[in-house]
Amino acid sequence: MPLDHPTKSAIATTAAPAAIGPYSQAVHIGNAVYTSGQIPIDPATGELVAGGIEAQTARVLNNLKAVLAAAGLTFAHVVRTTVYLKDLADFAAMNALYATCFAPDGIVAPARSTVQVAALPKGALIEIDCIAHVPSA
Repeated sequence: MPLDHPTKSAIATTAAPAAIGPYSQAVHIGNAVYTSGQIPIDPATGELVAGGIEAQTARVLNNLKAVLAAAGLTFAHVVRTTVYLKDLADFAAMNALYATCFAPDGIVAPARSTVQVAALPKGALIEIDCIAHVPSA
């Protein structure tokens, strides 16, 4: 007997880097959107952005903003993030930019985990994924 599962749908936008493997930029199911991890790839060039953690964090946040927008959402809808850093010494610089998007005045900041990893795709310094709540119509 097949299990009764809600329908899931892929979210895609050309304003963020295209998926380069068997995954979606994001998936919408029920009242949630789950984004894939975004690294600092410029969607116009397909290349890693030049610069340090500030430039790379800004690009990642722009990529996430575009994916969320394709789902009709904003950073205010995000309830959970995971931040992957190649070096935790970059935490303060990342956190300053992160706060401007995920925790501006009047917005409840999402729950978050931040971890240091040995390596990220394409030599990136940062990757962020998130889960967003889709309000009822």
